[in-house]
Amino acid sequence: MTTDQIVLFSIFAVLLILFLWGRYRYDIVAFGGLLVGVVAGVIPAEDAFSGFGHPATVIVALVLIASAGITRSGGVQLITRRLVSSSRGTARHIAVLGGVGAIMSGFMNNIAALALLMPVDMQTARKAKRAVGRTLMPLSFATILGGMLTLIGTPPNILVASFRQESLGEPFRMFDFAPVGLVITVAGIVFIATIGWRLIPIRSSDGQMANALIDDYVAELVVPEESELIGRQIYDLEPDAERSDLAILTLRREDGSTRYGPVRNATLEAGDVLVVEASPEALNEFRSITKLDYPKNRSQTEAKITGDGMNLVEVVIPADSRIVGKTAQALGLGWRHHTILMGISREGRTIRDRVRRTVIFPGDILLLLVPEETQGDVVQWLGGLPLAGGTSVTNERHVWWGLGLFAAAIVAVSFSLMTMPVALGFVIIGYVLQRILTLQNLYNHVDWPVIVLLGSMIPLGLALDQTGGSALIASGLLVLTQGWPAWVSLLLLMVVTMFLSDVLNNNATTILAAPVGIRVAEQLGVSPDPFLMAVAVSASCAFLTPIGHQNNTVILGPGRYRFSDYWRMGLPLEAIVLAVGLPAILIFWPL
Repeated sequence: MTTDQIVLFSIFAVLLILFLWGRYRYDIVAFGGLLVGVVAGVIPAEDAFSGFGHPATVIVALVLIASAGITRSGGVQLITRRLVSSSRGTARHIAVLGGVGAIMSGFMNNIAALALLMPVDMQTARKAKRAVGRTLMPLSFATILGGMLTLIGTPPNILVASFRQESLGEPFRMFDFAPVGLVITVAGIVFIATIGWRLIPIRSSDGQMANALIDDYVAELVVPEESELIGRQIYDLEPDAERSDLAILTLRREDGSTRYGPVRNATLEAGDVLVVEASPEALNEFRSITKLDYPKNRSQTEAKITGDGMNLVEVVIPADSRIVGKTAQALGLGWRHHTILMGISREGRTIRDRVRRTVIFPGDILLLLVPEETQGDVVQWLGGLPLAGGTSVTNERHVWWGLGLFAAAIVAVSFSLMTMPVALGFVIIGYVLQRILTLQNLYNHVDWPVIVLLGSMIPLGLALDQTGGSALIASGLLVLTQGWPAWVSLLLLMVVTMFLSDVLNNNATTILAAPVGIRVAEQLGVSPDPFLMAVAVSASCAFLTPIGHQNNTVILGPGRYRFSDYWRMGLPLEAIVLAVGLPAILIFWPL
């Protein structure tokens, strides 16, 4: 190995370790690796930030903004309301909603498609008295599968297309992924809807209604100074608590002291904090009956927040939310947005400590008390996904403008009338002119950590390829499959890529695997297209862990899943992807 190769392999080894460790966010890790590569001299200084202007990076950013426009236009909600029914059985529901999710994911960001359909799935499960854990993971997997249908369906497809352009002078077109992607998606959804959902363990203390969005929150209610409850015992509140299906857990005095154990004989004083356990609806009902207050933020100097003009909102926290790794108090949720964190649900259990001082993890569900007029802005600022309700359709003009502009762009790209970035650029301008998207929050829809990851990893990946590192890895794969047909090398590449995608970010996996696939094809003397298609398929299939794909992280809390639950359905699904995907690739993209 040359000195440059040793340096690059060392950088990638450290990056992989840090990605797996998860202590630092992947974009910071990748950007640090880029800077080290520049200082070490393996990446020319003038090319250090070329990845941020790379077509793949630009397309990913534009797709994210365009997806937000489709969402805000109300077109998706219009479609799902007409197709989803709680009267269907579990298998039919998964087949229908999974099919809708897969089609949506083919033309918009995976996480956006899941965010739109997850509340629909959970509300349908409630009405059908069905465990939401039965259907939420199938929905997540279906949206991941659907991303393989088109060029813009998932970032790995965009990256693979850009590698093909650099290698062969022409990228994959909009629907080049469709034949293979359609076979895999149909086979995957058939398995998920018939067998897969039955493999998911469902946890419930009473064997019923494990599907509740959140069974109980631990929250706080304050006795106001003018309250009629002052001087009365907590015993007097028990009839109202029982009627509201609420449990009073502890009592905390204004001086910070806490009464644990039985508190029913305690006399209430002004400023007392009742720690209660209840569903969101029960909590609001009990507060209304007793005229207790929601607690105000300690650092807030304004008038205390009451329930007037406030909404209780349930929000699931994805990995890239700004509150991950922080507390509500440290983030300034109260003084910045007049919003109070009322409760936390984590993997189906409630947090029983002081919730505003609890560090938030990906997959947590937060119960927020939010001013009604700023509810959407607060959720968007947090980067969370609301689990109840949804964006309402503003009017028919916005619906058809949103869908029509996007469809026109797809047609223009399909017939090579313009390139993808230009077509998406026109779509976004149209959305702004029609006020579907506002200039004020236009760039809030870009997943900037992903953009930084791509911008940082692309120069590193290109450097590894240019220094011969990719060819070296390819030679190692060929040694392992020496004497076997070329399709065995293709299968091995798929297995390795799929494994890496389960534990790493799928974009980073694609950047590493795509050049290797090209070099393997060159050394075998066959077409690189099937190897690139194999990388695109395998990098998109991260079904074994909640960290392999952002969609899997989002459903962790609402579905009450554990880390080990994913492989139960994910492992046979990945085997099916390999079983049907390899022949499909060889048929549609022969060696």
